[in-house]
Amino acid sequence: MSGELEAELQRLESERLTGVLRAGDGAFHLTEGTITSADCRRTIALDRLAVEAGVLTAEDWRKAETGDAGALLTRPRLETLAVLSVYDAAYFLLSSSSKLEFRPAPPHWLAPVCHIPPHALVREFARRGDPQSGPWPAELVDRAPVVPVRRIRRKRLALTGGQTEVLAAADGRRNVATIARDLGRTTYGCLVAVRDLTAAGLIEPPSPMSIAAGDPVVESVASVATGPTPPLRRRQRPVLSVPAADRWQPVDPDVLVRVRAALEGLA
Repeated sequence: MSGELEAELQRLESERLTGVLRAGDGAFHLTEGTITSADCRRTIALDRLAVEAGVLTAEDWRKAETGDAGALLTRPRLETLAVLSVYDAAYFLLSSSSKLEFRPAPPHWLAPVCHIPPHALVREFARRGDPQSGPWPAELVDRAPVVPVRRIRRKRLALTGGQTEVLAAADGRRNVATIARDLGRTTYGCLVAVRDLTAAGLIEPPSPMSIAAGDPVVESVASVATGPTPPLRRRQRPVLSVPAADRWQPVDPDVLVRVRAALEGLA
């Protein structure tokens, strides 16, 4: 955990300050010392998360940002997603050291429905465990591509709906953060799914070569040398050489739609 960021959040909480604390590739919005919103380049933005969940439209979000939140603030699911978005961004911002800069600013428009004390945020961060442990530390979410294994070594596997979505989206090119944005899910949730799928033998652990291939800096240098790269296209999943009775069948898109609808109905 970034000790400096934790200490600064606690200071802002004790002094009940209102403004924006910039940290690395993201920022915390505070109102009288409580966190009302947070964003991080490695996590899905709240507007995308809310639109994908059917809570609001892109037009609703634009109006809210211009001061016309209207009835949006009365929607319980928006409050839930706002809190979820803060925890998602905070997990990655607290995972790394960065230069901090606080500037006073008006309260964020989400302040009436989202107000998380920094000490509660730090406690949740600790509950989620060491972000640098295991084969998929938090720092790799936007650097290493998620590569499915070619052969399944276990005969029977039980996957959750979220794990199934992530596995279907793994194409050997996209990283965890990109998969999260494409699915409209939190990056932390997708990272946990990738960790579990790796432990189950369905996702390859990241290798030094794959990390370099997914590193934005490395890819930027390569693009200068070779010219613009074509848009990413989802590849066909290879046929697995296992007995017919144990063969992994391709995921039916209609099944994923129904699973997603059921999960959203329970949210």
